[in-house]
Amino acid sequence: MTDREPPRRRVPGPARPARPGTPRRPGSGARPAARQYRAGAPRPRPRASGPRIIRLGSPRPRLRMVSLGLTLVMLAFVVRLLQVQAVDASAYAAKAEKNRYLSHTLTAERGAITDRNGVELATSVDAYDITADPTMFTQKQTKIADAPEQAAALLAPILDKDQADLAAQLRTPNTRYVRLAARQTPQVWKQIKDLKNALQAEAQRDGKTANVLAGVFQDPSSKRVYPNGDLAAGILGWVNAEGKGAGGVEKQLDKDLSGEDGKITYAQSGGRQVPTAGTSEVPAVPGSQVELTIDRDIQWAAQNAIAEQVKKSKADRGYVIVQDTRTGEVLAMANAPGFDPNDLTQATSADMHNFALEDAYEPGSTAKVMSMAAVLEENVATPDTHVTVPNRLHRGDRLFQDDVNHPTWYLTLNGVLAKSSNIGTILATGQLGKTQAEANRVLYSYLRKFGIGGATGLGFPGETAGILAPPDTWSTSQQYTIPFGQGVSINAMQAASVYSTIANGGVRVEPTLVRGTTGPDGRFTPAPKPEKNRVISEKTATTLSQMLESVVDDEQGTGVKARIPGYRVAGKTGTANRVDPVTGKYRGYTSSFAGFAPADKPRVTVYCAIQNATKGSYFGGQICGPIYKTVMEFALKTLQVPPTGAEPARLPVEFKP
Repeated sequence: MTDREPPRRRVPGPARPARPGTPRRPGSGARPAARQYRAGAPRPRPRASGPRIIRLGSPRPRLRMVSLGLTLVMLAFVVRLLQVQAVDASAYAAKAEKNRYLSHTLTAERGAITDRNGVELATSVDAYDITADPTMFTQKQTKIADAPEQAAALLAPILDKDQADLAAQLRTPNTRYVRLAARQTPQVWKQIKDLKNALQAEAQRDGKTANVLAGVFQDPSSKRVYPNGDLAAGILGWVNAEGKGAGGVEKQLDKDLSGEDGKITYAQSGGRQVPTAGTSEVPAVPGSQVELTIDRDIQWAAQNAIAEQVKKSKADRGYVIVQDTRTGEVLAMANAPGFDPNDLTQATSADMHNFALEDAYEPGSTAKVMSMAAVLEENVATPDTHVTVPNRLHRGDRLFQDDVNHPTWYLTLNGVLAKSSNIGTILATGQLGKTQAEANRVLYSYLRKFGIGGATGLGFPGETAGILAPPDTWSTSQQYTIPFGQGVSINAMQAASVYSTIANGGVRVEPTLVRGTTGPDGRFTPAPKPEKNRVISEKTATTLSQMLESVVDDEQGTGVKARIPGYRVAGKTGTANRVDPVTGKYRGYTSSFAGFAPADKPRVTVYCAIQNATKGSYFGGQICGPIYKTVMEFALKTLQVPPTGAEPARLPVEFKP
């Protein structure tokens, strides 16, 4: 069988291990056991005679572990996501807004203060608040350990601030906004900006990345300025470093002048506003403009005159008030020495006052006009009534005298006022009641009606009401000294108001300093009308005006230096013992002069007082009379008040016994 393939040879496969308990067949090739095993002991598996096969473990357990781990991780992410987006969403949103958005106040422009003719006495000009972002001064941001100190060293001389304080501000934690200096001039910001640009150029040139002033910025603001320097400073006052009124009208009307601040919120990055991001802004509302009753030119004349005399007399201080007799409007209120509110560093605390309203002092003989008003109004005497005036007068426990020794004077009541006799005034006011106590009560009632012992009505910060004790508490001395102006204290505005009351026909009009305000909408709101009350009859007021003319016009009068050619002038001198504010004892004198013109058709009242003149004369007629004349002449010309051309009454001063 040649065409058939030869039979294939069988190759034996690997031996299979015998199953436990299965006897091996003879001839199977199995080797007999070398030893016996204990029952139940495991037996070694017989080696395969062929190649060894490695079996892989099952992957399922590992997959289960990986799946479990991924599930736990995903579950943690989901829980955290739910916490961030649902549970703590508002808190995280607030943090994001805080870090991304910056808010700061938009300062309202302070309203101007003008005189009665619209001339600016106080105004606001463009300025800058110098600010910084403390996060831009950290070592992480600048790569400089002492970046705040380096920046402070550069800024301190420009801002005139303490270097250590600036460095502390630049290290303020948890904020992106601090104000280093408020209301700086454009020139100050230009210095900082130029220095900042120079440092940036240097950093780029040298390959540096840090500019220690990169985090310094500016916010537009405004600065208070007083164009006329110290003119009317006592009235205007000043603003403090926070831009709030701290004295005078600035303080009194701070709410009206300040307006309402606004607020701006904007997205920022690197300390700069992101122009494409949204901005939320509440605009600031400018303050109102305040119009005073003051006339700038008359104020200047009054201030210049009193300053010169205070300096010449080497006095502690002095003041002049000019008032419109018909309306009660204050046309000038000058103090000397004064201060410049533009530069408070050069002012002393003693000068930063309006002493015309804050000083309480004994007026002296200028107060005698109120005693004469009471005597005339009560019909106990007339200008022609004879008054015999001895050289000395014994009353109570004291001997009273006039300012000069003299023989017995035979004066009319008009002469008592013209020659300013203390003794004659005591004798005249003693007729106001059947007893001295009753006379005291009558006189007190007139002093109160004239405004003594009470507020003037101006509502000015720091104003004093003076001192007028109730009549039942007057000492033995006071009941005789108060009639001639000692033992009672007033301020200069009260004194001026007394003479304006007489000039206004016996009707007192409360003094006013403010004519009105103009709001942001351009509307003018006039000030409330001042209160009026009749103090004495028109007849008494006219008689007093004629008697006051004798003080100036008659050669025996004490006020001849106050004469004004072409005008009829009514006035009264005053020289009072002065209480030293330090020791509380009498030392020096208060010199004064008060009056109005034209005497027969009054338009202007002028009052002048000088405290403690130490050089030259201290008599009111000598040092205040000329001031009255200078200021009154200027005021009459400024207001274009013509002379009346009428002849004075020329009441008698003396009588023949």
